[in-house]
Amino acid sequence: MSNLMKPYNERMMDVLLYIQKNLDRELPSEELAEAACFSIVHFHRIFKGMTGESLKEHIRRLRLEKAAYKLCYENDTIINISLDAQYESPETFSRAFKKMFKLPPSDYRLKSREIASPRVSSGIHYSPAPIPKTLKRNGSPITLKVDIRERDDISVAFIRHIGSYFEVGKAWEKLCGWAALKKLLNSQTEFIGICYDDPSVTPLGKIRYDACISTSGNIMPEGEIGTQIVSGGKYAVGTHYGPYEGLKDAYRELYGKWLPTSSYQLKNNIPSFEKYINTPADTAPKDLITEIYLGIY
Repeated sequence: MSNLMKPYNERMMDVLLYIQKNLDRELPSEELAEAACFSIVHFHRIFKGMTGESLKEHIRRLRLEKAAYKLCYENDTIINISLDAQYESPETFSRAFKKMFKLPPSDYRLKSREIASPRVSSGIHYSPAPIPKTLKRNGSPITLKVDIRERDDISVAFIRHIGSYFEVGKAWEKLCGWAALKKLLNSQTEFIGICYDDPSVTPLGKIRYDACISTSGNIMPEGEIGTQIVSGGKYAVGTHYGPYEGLKDAYRELYGKWLPTSSYQLKNNIPSFEKYINTPADTAPKDLITEIYLGIY
């Protein structure tokens, strides 16, 4: 069976075991996504949704757990152990180790004979001989309303925002001000935000977001205003009710709970997007409605 045809849980276990076997070298995200046929566009959100940790947090924790094991049961030097854990210096390794285990490496070696790593929800911890395990799943029910919809391609005018998703307001002000002057806004206008990057992975200053409004298609680029097509097709749509601050939890449910138990696969190279049913300009935060769209097949 090809990885693409495996259930999501099995594919995620393939990634987790691959990580365990390769902790002593660099592990590019693209390589890990490819190991289980996940699209890099969605990989980080799937990983965090299913394991409860970002990819970076998971790898760092396992490397420190492996280091703790070696301190207890092997005679290698702390310098070599720190290099094996991919730290550039014993000092940075010691700080990270102490933060996790509450003891510096030298004291841990003297006082502890077992891995005292904090437990994590996924149940995945370092093992000197990795064997297949079952990824623990959060048994709480899905609270996000999800349905399947078909959409047509639509033309949009947009402004690109670089930076925090919580600072996209200025892009929307510029876009809507321009659209109002052009008399492009009406009751049929869709307000869409294309979210290209996962803030738990991408540095804040490099996060990309397109504030978009639907148009008739007869609009030409003008200054900061660009045009593009939002692809149609089949989408899973999760509806979030409430403040935008809660969207991260909605994404986690959509990627980490709904998707792995569905019969659908994500389309490669199509970023998720948000459709805003109402606006903070005239709606209380608790009454905001946001639809999250994932391209599927």
